[in-house]
Amino acid sequence: MPRFSANLGFLFTDLPDVERIAAAAAAGFKAVEMHWPYQVPAAEMRAALERSGVAMLGLNTPVGNAAAGDFGLGALVGREEEFQQAFEQSLSYGAAIGASAVHCMSGIVPSDQVAAAERVFVESLIQAADKAERAGMTILIEPINHRDKPGYFLHHIEQAASIIEKTGRANVRIMFDCYHTQIMQGDLTRRLETYLDVIGHVQIAAVPSRAEPDEGEIDYRDICRTLDRIGYAGWIGAEYKPRGRTEDGLGWLAAWSDEHSTNQTRTTP
Repeated sequence: MPRFSANLGFLFTDLPDVERIAAAAAAGFKAVEMHWPYQVPAAEMRAALERSGVAMLGLNTPVGNAAAGDFGLGALVGREEEFQQAFEQSLSYGAAIGASAVHCMSGIVPSDQVAAAERVFVESLIQAADKAERAGMTILIEPINHRDKPGYFLHHIEQAASIIEKTGRANVRIMFDCYHTQIMQGDLTRRLETYLDVIGHVQIAAVPSRAEPDEGEIDYRDICRTLDRIGYAGWIGAEYKPRGRTEDGLGWLAAWSDEHSTNQTRTTP
């Protein structure tokens, strides 16, 4: 069974950001990820991570002007410099807290600007990837579904893989969110198998509810078995919106861990 990380943008949200780290560790998570932790001083965040003994996997680039409808800047024509400034903030903060990746958000793009947006996104990612390489970090790009975010530029796995190929940078990889991909495309097993070489991180949540991954139309036990079978060595991010208190909904984690331990025992000579 692959390793699970807690996305603290959605989990343990009854606690302040820093306290969520200890709560995740107490629940059995060995790694965490966050969306936009920038309001917490980096030194304070790193100290909390070290106290709890968990790894910080990644964080998102700032969305831009959220009040004006921004949800990322990477593919926005005419705002390339603003994106690079946002990325450098993420890279600096991420390096200071020991994060391994930055998710570069592409943003919402009008339909008549899609071709230009792709050119901008590719060039912006090349610049970001070169900066990230010097810091020993990975760039992640994530297709997001159009039901939750209409007009989001990056919305298909194949589109992400094509953009990565055009960057020519080995440290640009896909954040394969099963929730978003199931809504937009489905056929998760085949896409995981096909694009394994460019997948840098996997995330899970129930579809359609985006709640704990123990309900809905995706059999995540089977997804985890698939990831084991194809040799995925990364983390799986629990990026879901709990039905209630996070702690009360973690039965899936204990059950899946127990199942994996039992299977390992049965297959050990």
